[in-house]
Amino acid sequence: MEHSALIVIDMINTYDHADAHLLVPSAREAVPRIARLIGEARSHEVPVIYVNDNFGEWRSHHGEILETALAGPHADLVEPVRPTGDSLFVIKARHSIFYETPLSYLLSQLNADHVILCGQVTEQCVLYSALDAHIRHLRVTVPKDAVAHIHPDLADAALQMMERNMGVAVRSAASIEF
Repeated sequence: MEHSALIVIDMINTYDHADAHLLVPSAREAVPRIARLIGEARSHEVPVIYVNDNFGEWRSHHGEILETALAGPHADLVEPVRPTGDSLFVIKARHSIFYETPLSYLLSQLNADHVILCGQVTEQCVLYSALDAHIRHLRVTVPKDAVAHIHPDLADAALQMMERNMGVAVRSAASIEF
């Protein structure tokens, strides 16, 4: 039997980086779909796991990261997808959600063999995370309209690579069933 987990990648964000002006428009389009996926997953009791960059702040915990993002100029991109008090949260320091994080162990504790990856950035963290999930023998789905990109051409190439090289199910967010 398939046990899924929805993984929300790097959406608790201040958008205070060099490529933010390129990312924000795409994030604005993806956020409503990500929020809907989070709501659907919760209503079906599918675990929602936030995996988020710590932005080099080694003292940070998820509450501090959330407070900082909500106090920033793009709080409107964070509020609709914000974790609840009982949300699962994993801090990462590199691109992949698996690299030196406890995520593999958490997924095994949840008996999850299928991950749905949404969030940002398609051609970076989502791509590397999909590859790491694939090599861990997890089934992977990426809702192509619930991931945000910096460079549209690279995002398209990344989605093609995920689908062709890793067997990722790339589909619309509306077609995801929990």
